[in-house]
Parts: sequence; C-alpha cells; structure tokens
Amino acid sequence: MRYPENIHIWQNKYGGSTTRWIQESVTPNLNKWGFNTVGWVQDVTVKRWRHSRPFTNDEYRLLNMPFCHLLPFTESHQWEQHTRHFDFNSSQWKEWVDYVARSHCAELSQNHNLIGYFYSDCPTWVHHQADNAWRGPIFEPNRLNSDSGRKELSGLADTYYRTIHDAIRRYDPHHLILGDRYEANAPIPPELIESALPFVDVLSFQDFQDPINHLSDWFHKTNKPVLLADAAGNTNHPPNEDGFIPNDGKWYAEVLAALFDNPGCIGFHLCGSYQRNKARRRGLLDEFEQPDDKNIRLMANANKHITRRMGELHN
Repeated sequence: MRYPENIHIWQNKYGGSTTRWIQESVTPNLNKWGFNTVGWVQDVTVKRWRHSRPFTNDEYRLLNMPFCHLLPFTESHQWEQHTRHFDFNSSQWKEWVDYVARSHCAELSQNHNLIGYFYSDCPTWVHHQADNAWRGPIFEPNRLNSDSGRKELSGLADTYYRTIHDAIRRYDPHHLILGDRYEANAPIPPELIESALPFVDVLSFQDFQDPINHLSDWFHKTNKPVLLADAAGNTNHPPNEDGFIPNDGKWYAEVLAALFDNPGCIGFHLCGSYQRNKARRRGLLDEFEQPDDKNIRLMANANKHITRRMGELHN
C-alpha cells in the first residue's frame, strides 16, 4: 500500500493511517470471507531479508479478531541470512528472553482476542539453507550420530524451551504457548520435540508439501495438539503476466476439510498474505485492492462449510 504506484490509495482512502486500514479493509474483508483468526501479521519485506513489524497491541484491539503473535526471541528463520545464533546457555540470552517476554506479553496478556505466542519461524536447529550457510545450523547434525551428541541436543533444547516458557509465564500465565514454527520438510530430531513437549501447548509447523499427512503423523507420535501455522498451494505455479502468483482456493478447501478431520489439529493459517507485495507476490488482494475473486470464493465457501461443521459439533 505504500509503493510509488499505489501510495495514493493509502493516503487518500485511509488518510495514511494503519488503524483505518485495519478497521475499514482488513477486518471487514476477513470476516466477509469467513476467516476466524489472524495467524500472524508480519510479512516478508524484501526477499531473504526481514519480516515487517508486528501489529501493536492497539492495532490488534482495532483488528477485533482472534490472533496469534510471534515473540522475537531469536532470528533463526531458515531464510534469514544476517543474524548469528544466540548461545542459549549464556546469561545474555536469558536476559534477552526476559526482556522480550515482558515487553510483549505484559501488554498483550490483557487482550481478550490473543490466542497464544509463537517463537521462531522455521528455526534452523539442524539444517540450513544456502543463504545462511555461513552460520550453519544451531546444532551440528553430525553430532546426532552419537549418544553424547543426542544428549547434548536434548540439554540445549531443554534450556531453550524452559527459559522461554518460564519468561512468558512470568508475565502471562494464561495464553497458549505455540512454540517454534517448525519446517515440517526439514529434519526435526526427536530429541528436539521431546524437549519441547513439556513447555509448549501446541506443536506448530510450516508445510508446503504434505501438511495433511505430516500433521496427522505428528499428532499420533506425540498426542500433542498440532497447528498448520504456514502453508499454501500453487507454490510451483508460474507467475502470471504481472509477475504474481495466484492463491489456490481448491487446494485450500481440500486441506482445510482434511485437517478438520484430524482430531489433533487446532487450526490452519494460510500463507500468502491478506494483500500481496512485490516480495511475497501472493495475496487475497492485489496492491490496488483488487480481490482474487475466483480463489476467494472457493476459500469463503470452504470456511463457511467448516464453520457449519463446527457448529454442528457444539449442538
């Protein structure tokens, strides 16, 4: 909404106000399309760089929808290429975690629409990608070939999850802890999940390949509620003439229905943005606020169907 070619919409229609945009565009459209949660409000700004800022608590209040919030304890995203890893055993790490928790949770804990807190998006616990090969994974995967290495990872992960859990609970004793947003198609050592289980309420996953089967597997392995926190179809679809990729409403409807039939799955967050930008290249609205009518209609019908099924379960 602030590119040179469309900033006039931002300025003239919304008076240059994020709060007006939320109240006049985001909330009414998401409600109209049958979405019942805002999974995460940050988006990619420039490819392989950082996410945009999160909403403030006042902006979440104006949103007036249930929402989840990511706490920036560590920038270990699998695509992030600029930040070194923390030493999770250091006093500086513990001090930083407490600062993040008190600066976010003390305020957000009073918001009745808050569902819970995420940590890192696709953390590189034992994998990395080309852009962050310089720093490597948080834990060297070859060390998992020995009992001592697996024990070391368990200890490190226990410190990480315990420290964060305890910091959040100091300032918010009530809301869900949704934990790391694991990349379901990267290695996830069992020692990591076993260390997390006592300290999280939900296991959250990004999955752009096989979310239906993967989330079913993780629920049956752990008996822990699971959340599809980031997924979209059409990821290999060639861009349109304008350089953007459409959403896939048919895929969305099929995945939503299958996840509803998974007794351990508590939700599905669509990746692809409310409004597209030149980095994400996918959205329900384009940068001039023109809707993706075909796919929105398919998603809205799917949301309506699942909402009806949820109502039937409660009656």
